Amino acid sequence: MQAQDATTVYLLKLWPWIEENKKGLIAGTVIVIVVGFFFWFSSVERVQKAIAAGDAMTAVLVSAEYASPDAFLTVAADHPGTLAAQRALLQGATLLYDQGKYTEAQTQFQNFLDANPGSEFDADALLGSAACLDAEGKDDLAVSAYQRVINSSNQPQQVNAANFGIATIDDAEGKLNDALVYYENVASEDPMGSLGSEARQRLMDLRSQMPAASTSSPPAAPFTTSH
Repeated sequence: MQAQDATTVYLLKLWPWIEENKKGLIAGTVIVIVVGFFFWFSSVERVQKAIAAGDAMTAVLVSAEYASPDAFLTVAADHPGTLAAQRALLQGATLLYDQGKYTEAQTQFQNFLDANPGSEFDADALLGSAACLDAEGKDDLAVSAYQRVINSSNQPQQVNAANFGIATIDDAEGKLNDALVYYENVASEDPMGSLGSEARQRLMDLRSQMPAASTSSPPAAPFTTSH
C-alpha cells in the first residue's frame, strides 16, 4: 500500500506540471513521430530504389544488351546512389575499354571516382582509369594512378596488376632496374597466377640481356573489376 500511495502522490505532483506544459509535450511528441516517420520512409525508399536498380541491372545482364556499354551506363544514370548503379558504371566503363575506346572508358572510370568517394570499388575504378591512361600512352598519369592503387588497395590481384602496369611502362622506357623491381613484386606475390608467370618470364628476358638490354613493346596493362 505504501508503494501505491507513493506513486499516487508522485502523479498528483506531476499532473500540474503536465497541465502547464502540455502544449510543449504535444509538440515534442509530434516532432518525434514526424522524425521517426521520415527515417522509416527514407529507409523504405532506399530499399525500393536498390531493388529497382538491381532489377534493371539483372535485366541488362540477361538480355542481348549485356555487351553494350550504353545499356549499363543507362542503368547507372537512372539509378544513382545505389550499389547496382556503381556496378553498372564500372561494367560500362570496362566494356568501353575492351572495345578500345580508351578515352571514353577513362572518362567513365573518373566519373565513378568523382561520384562515389569511399566506395568499396574505388580501387577497381582507379585501376581501370590507369589502364586507359596506359593504353593512351599517357605514361606519367598512368604510373601515378597505378601507384595510388598500390598504396590504397588491400586486394593482391589489384596490387599485382598495378605493379605489372608500372613495370611494363618502365620496361618500354628503358628504366630496366625499376622495371625489374616491379616485375619481381608481381612474380613473388603471384607465384601461381598467369600475371606472375608473365612477370617471371620478363625477368628472365631482362636479366639475360643486361646490361645491354633492348626494350620491347609491353602488353596492354591488365586490370579487373568486381561486378
